[in-house]
Amino acid sequence: MASADRDAVTATAPTGPVLFAYDGSELAKLAIEEAGKQLASGRDALIVCVWQPADVGFLPTNPRQFDAQAAGEVRKAAEETAAYGASLAEKAGFQSQSMAIEAAPTWKGIIEVAAAREASLIVLGSHRRTGLVGHLLGSVAAAVVAHSASSVLIVPQRS
Repeated sequence: MASADRDAVTATAPTGPVLFAYDGSELAKLAIEEAGKQLASGRDALIVCVWQPADVGFLPTNPRQFDAQAAGEVRKAAEETAAYGASLAEKAGFQSQSMAIEAAPTWKGIIEVAAAREASLIVLGSHRRTGLVGHLLGSVAAAVVAHSASSVLIVPQRS
């Protein structure tokens, strides 16, 4: 490869962090592991857990009980969940940090953080819901793809 060609490739290499939408599910864990296999190690990563009072929107990694109506408790559980996701990302080869954000709908929070942090890639899992259930429940992954200015890697649920 000529020197000018190498310079062009370097100039277009992603510079922003990889943003992982992490909800504490096995599918979100799989997405982190898969990205670790496919992407260069050592990249910066931001693990984001989106939370909402009442309709929590994630699976807490800490088994303790909390009041879903109490915003402070939900925020703390979301922060713990994001931190756990960051530890998974570290194991997968990323230099990671975590954050929990309050947003509704979930996809909008993911998009806003990705834009604010200039993420080069958003990684999330997809449950592959189809039919009427998929239409009625909506899809965070589909909404992120539809609204994101960043590239998106969707890791599907294993059969």
